[in-house]
Amino acid sequence: MLLKVFRFNPESRESRYDTFNIHDQPGLTVLGALFEAQRDYDSSLAFRYSCRGAVCGTCAMLINKVPRLACRTQVGPLLRGEEKIELSHPPMGDLTVLWDTGREILVEPLPNLPVIKDLVVDMGPFFSFYRQIEPVLRLSGESPEQELLMRPEAVKKLEEYTSCILCGACFGACPVDEKNPRYFGPAALAKLFRFHIDPREPADSYRLSLADLPDGWWACEFHDNCRKVCPKGVPPIRAIGKAREEIKRRRKAEQESET
Repeated sequence: MLLKVFRFNPESRESRYDTFNIHDQPGLTVLGALFEAQRDYDSSLAFRYSCRGAVCGTCAMLINKVPRLACRTQVGPLLRGEEKIELSHPPMGDLTVLWDTGREILVEPLPNLPVIKDLVVDMGPFFSFYRQIEPVLRLSGESPEQELLMRPEAVKKLEEYTSCILCGACFGACPVDEKNPRYFGPAALAKLFRFHIDPREPADSYRLSLADLPDGWWACEFHDNCRKVCPKGVPPIRAIGKAREEIKRRRKAEQESET
């Protein structure tokens, strides 16, 4: 099989696509193919990886025009046309590049983020929004002397969003992030909602207010790309929709109390 990889030279600011002939074998992942290309053809090929077990989120990149984790994406199913993900307004990257879907795998950097070198992007903008939502538990009252217990149903609600590994795939797939660099992004908003519904936090609107902005909750257009590409099944648009509804209810209640 052939691996077609986007290359970017930060010194010359020039980009190109290189094609590598990779030995296909059962269970070969895109990350494994990148290792082979780096080892056998070009040691300067740059990409990120860490755990190789779909836990750290480091190896998120655009694979056949869909943001995926390279460590869990197998070459065989891609070449057979399996595991297709239909995206609304897909992140196309370079529209001029062509590849043979039956024998080539196209690998490009994660969209909506500055490219540093080859497949390595600057995750700074992504994590700046994450820090902006203050991702630290705000305990209600004084610090406890023992563990805080939660009911199983509360834990189940939280688990819908705590699985996020901050890989940035949703950020790269989001059409709103593509056109609005000020948008918080799906991951940050899903994490913000996770803290809002945590029963150990004060039952107030502080968390909701952090993103009650034109570029926060209200910028989402509900394309659903974020949920489709999330390797852990986190549904950011569900959190965003619930946050919007709660903000509307709170505003309505405030208006009625004033009249």
